[in-house]
Order: sequence, then structure tokens, then C-alpha cells
Amino acid sequence: MAGAGVKLLNKRIRSVKNTQQITKAMKMVAASKLQRSQGRMLAARPYSRKLAELMGQLAAKADIEDPLFEKRPVERRLFVVITSDKGLCGSYNMNVIKMAHKAVDASIEAGVETSVYAVGKKGAAFFRKRGYTVWQSHEDFSGEANSDRGRTVGDNAVESFLGRTFDEVRVVYSQFVSTMTQRPADLPLLPIAPEDTPDEDTAAGQDYIWEPSQEEMFAVLLPLYLRNRVFMTLSEAFTSEHAARMTSMSAATENAGELISALTMQRNRERQAAITSELLDIVGGANAL
Repeated sequence: MAGAGVKLLNKRIRSVKNTQQITKAMKMVAASKLQRSQGRMLAARPYSRKLAELMGQLAAKADIEDPLFEKRPVERRLFVVITSDKGLCGSYNMNVIKMAHKAVDASIEAGVETSVYAVGKKGAAFFRKRGYTVWQSHEDFSGEANSDRGRTVGDNAVESFLGRTFDEVRVVYSQFVSTMTQRPADLPLLPIAPEDTPDEDTAAGQDYIWEPSQEEMFAVLLPLYLRNRVFMTLSEAFTSEHAARMTSMSAATENAGELISALTMQRNRERQAAITSELLDIVGGANAL
């Protein structure tokens, strides 16, 4: 019986070691993706801030009306929900889905026709399985944000708003605070509210000469501004995903190491007990003779 116990423990130790190798490899891959995604996000922030500053200047000085600023009674609402395509990233997906689920239910209870624009397999599967209306979905981004994907999501949201398919568009995603902290958020995307653009005071002391005109510049910059907001949102969400996966796989690797140590100690005790039992049998037999 003791020998069978030692064999079973050896098998369990080998199994846990194999799992540890997998989680360690996944941790290294996630760390590499995190470094690349975080670098891309930080590199894009100066452009995003400058674009928002220019939009603030134009919105403050020019008497411009644009359909994207139009506020109308909300009869149809769209939630852009950004999750991951893969699991093994701790509570990242569940935190975003939990907030989105609550917001969607509240919207439906208020009598608003509500749909979901799912970015990520996890969110799309969750809402489809429960019978919610999934307007569109992207399930092949694989945690990588780029300008083309930001343009695709942004253009779809804008077209649905301008075409009056939806009266309001909101986005639910995970904000990147630090490698250890990601915070789910539910923010408005369309219509663009005045407070979404910086005040004129943020660029105090700066005065621009606009060519050809403020109105024409506004018409050009507004789509860029909106696409950039979507791109930065995707960048933060995917950076949060890689950070959550790296943290989760790091914890799993450490837990596997602790389990291996505990199983090794238990195996050594079983082996020592078996050796002691055999020695007692030999001594007992010798005394009998």
C-alpha cells in the first residue's frame, strides 16, 4: 500500500510540474505582450492629449454644430463591451462582464431597447448565451490594438449613431491603472458631451492660427478625435488584459511550486514510513528466529 501511495504521489508531482511549466511559459508570453502593448499605449498618449487640446480650443472658440454632439431622447442604446478572446487572466473578464451585465439590465428595465457590441469572445459568448441582442462582435483581435481596429470599431459606432440605429453609445472596458490594478469603467462614447473635450483653460496662453478655417479643421479633427478615443480605449483594455494574465499566471506558477514542495514532503514521509515498516518486519523476523 505504501509503495502504491509513493507511485501516486510521484505521478501527481510530475503532473503539477508539467502544469507549472505551462503557466511559467504563459507568464513570460503575457509579460512580453504587456511590455509591447503598454509601450504602444504610452507612445500614443502625447498625440491623444494634443488632439484633445486642439478639439477643446475649437469647441470653445468656434460656434460649430455637429451631428455627433446631438443629444436626443434615448430609445435605443448600444454598449460596446471589451473583453478578451482567451481566458486564464484572473478576474479580468468577469469584472468587465459583471459591470456590463448590470448596466445592460438597468437600461432594459428603464424601457430602452438595448444591444451589445462585443469586442472579444468572452463577452460575446456571455451575452449570446443569455439571450441578449448582440448587434456586432469582433472575436479575432487577440488582445492586439492598432489603428485599423480602432477605426473599424469607431466607424461602426459613428455610423450606428448618425444613422439613428442607436441614440446613445457607451463603452464598458477595463482601465489600466498599473500592472497589479485594472479598474472596470462604464463611460459615454456618443453623443460627444462638451465635458469630454478639455476646457480652454487647459491650453491657456496658447493661441492658434487656423488654416483654412476653424469649421473645416473641426470637421477634419472630430473623426480623428473619436477614432483616437476608441483606439486608446482598446489599448487600455488589452494592456489590462495582458497585465491581468501575467499576474494570474505568476500566482499560478508560485502556487504550483508550493504544491510540489508539499507533495514532495508527503512522498518522503510515505517512503520513510515504508522503510521503517520493512525494518521493523526484518527485526521482528530475526528475533523470532
